[in-house]
Amino acid sequence: MVFTKVVFTVNSEEQSNMLLAQLLTMGFDGFEESDSQLLAYIESNQFDEPAVRSLAEELRVGYKAESVPSQNWNEVWESNFSPVVVEGFCTIRADFHDIKVATPYEIVITPKMSFGTGHHATTQLMLLMMKDLPMKDLSVLDFGTGTGVLAIMAELLGAASITAIDKDDWCVENAEENIARNNCKKIIVKKGSLEIADSYNLILANINRHILLQYMPTLAEKLTPGGLIIMSGLLVDDREIITTSAGSNGFQSTGYMEQNGWISLSFIKY
Repeated sequence: MVFTKVVFTVNSEEQSNMLLAQLLTMGFDGFEESDSQLLAYIESNQFDEPAVRSLAEELRVGYKAESVPSQNWNEVWESNFSPVVVEGFCTIRADFHDIKVATPYEIVITPKMSFGTGHHATTQLMLLMMKDLPMKDLSVLDFGTGTGVLAIMAELLGAASITAIDKDDWCVENAEENIARNNCKKIIVKKGSLEIADSYNLILANINRHILLQYMPTLAEKLTPGGLIIMSGLLVDDREIITTSAGSNGFQSTGYMEQNGWISLSFIKY
């Protein structure tokens, strides 16, 4: 599998956040961030350089794209992936990390190219939103599972059954590996989108504004009455339009969290 790596030169965290939010809608699903750069990865057959060029011009950032041949992605991510501790609640680490941190929950992953290593604010916000939920006996959908981190946490917190879906072959493969690595028995991984989903008491949707708006009516259909949906992949400026769309589809706001310019929202279906 051949990937394209795009290196963006950014001037601020806000600029990086805006760029990442747009890249998620374009099919990019592997990212590395630093103070002055955002590295984004996408399968080469999905890479739309005119669209990337237009986005870079709009946000006034420089970029350079290059083809990355198939390689040992475990080695690549091993050199870049550091453990993450989410506010004393859970630790996300790779199996090659020797450290042990005293948190109630631990998830061991090999992230490869999938989004959801725990480093990004959106993943951390989703985990914190899940922290105090009465998860026992719930049926859960992880929409756009990526590494499978949220599905794994749902099982650790006591969910009865979890369906994790993603349209990307790479993410499905990676999620299955991570689920097995964490000895999870209640998670089923499926390739596809919401049309293959059933109905659930809890939906986890860490995706992006565009997808959430597009699928809001279907998300409402898939959630049982009184069920909860948690959304992220959103910037602070997205709150109003997402809340309005959710309200129009039978959702009532129940929660809000913010971190580094990103937000997570929760809604109950009434």
